[in-house]
Amino acid sequence: MSVDPEIPEREPSLHWPIPPAGGWTADDLDRLPNLPPHTELIDGSLVFVSPQTLFHSRAVDFFNWQIQSLVPAGLEVVREFTIDIDRHNRPEPDVVVVDEEVVGGPELTRFPASSVRLAIEVVSPESVARDRETKPLKYARAEIPHFWRVENKEGRAVVYVYELDPATGAYVATGIFHDRLKVSVPFPIDLDLTRITPRRGTA
Repeated sequence: MSVDPEIPEREPSLHWPIPPAGGWTADDLDRLPNLPPHTELIDGSLVFVSPQTLFHSRAVDFFNWQIQSLVPAGLEVVREFTIDIDRHNRPEPDVVVVDEEVVGGPELTRFPASSVRLAIEVVSPESVARDRETKPLKYARAEIPHFWRVENKEGRAVVYVYELDPATGAYVATGIFHDRLKVSVPFPIDLDLTRITPRRGTA
């Protein structure tokens, strides 16, 4: 008597959301079910974040906590939170400094771009083009006055600092910082960048 072989159950197939005509909108980001954490909306398309490196995690933690200790009254520092630029763009900077008045209750999911004073992006291998090209253009068009890009150069952090030129509506590079970042705007900030990736055997 033969026994029919057991047929393994198929794993449930993934069902990715199908974009509507014209692309997704900023409001859709709150309504779509089962989106991965930190999903962004860029030009009406959903952007999923890849697993982050240890450098990325350390750098985001560093800027979040260090700037919180320096931020003046009337401003707040928030990590990994989306901002509304327009109907089809809702990116998520790694760290933002925003006007305190827009930081509401626990159900808040986004800030208006007009409230952002500084946006910081820590570059990952999969986000190089977005962080160097796409996002700075959108942040400038949204009139976010300050933008920093943080890159990993041979295990050490390098910060590229930009300020919005109101005459052209574009960012102008105001400095490249390797071991120490010291600026006077948007408020006085002095940071030891070597603390992001300490050498082995050091604190």
